[in-house]
Amino acid sequence: QVRLVESGGGSVQSGGSLRLSCAVSGAIGSAHCMAWSRQAGPGKERLGVAAIDSEGKITYRESVKGRFTVSQENARNLYLEMSSLKPEDTATYYCSIQEHATTPPGSSGYCFGVGDEYWGQGTQVTVSS
Repeated sequence: QVRLVESGGGSVQSGGSLRLSCAVSGAIGSAHCMAWSRQAGPGKERLGVAAIDSEGKITYRESVKGRFTVSQENARNLYLEMSSLKPEDTATYYCSIQEHATTPPGSSGYCFGVGDEYWGQGTQVTVSS
């Protein structure tokens, strides 16, 4: 069974930095895509933030380009380095992994594929002005 556990969320002031981590356990196929998404609150849409696939392609949501950096280690650990944080970055951040998926250019932080998708429980990031 695939399990994802996020950590690293917290509260920071505008302009600050945080590093999110996601630990992945269980069997994952070699062709996969890992991603960070965020949801600003109940009833709000969960939006793609950054995605990285097993071919090394990376895409970002336009509003985080130049401020966030996604990386991964052997499909076992996914990271999101966030700097120059803004109040509008406040959200619950979720990591996910999808088998048989990629993040083609222009995907804006989303994975696209046909395989099973797994999600973590989320970690809260709060940025105060």
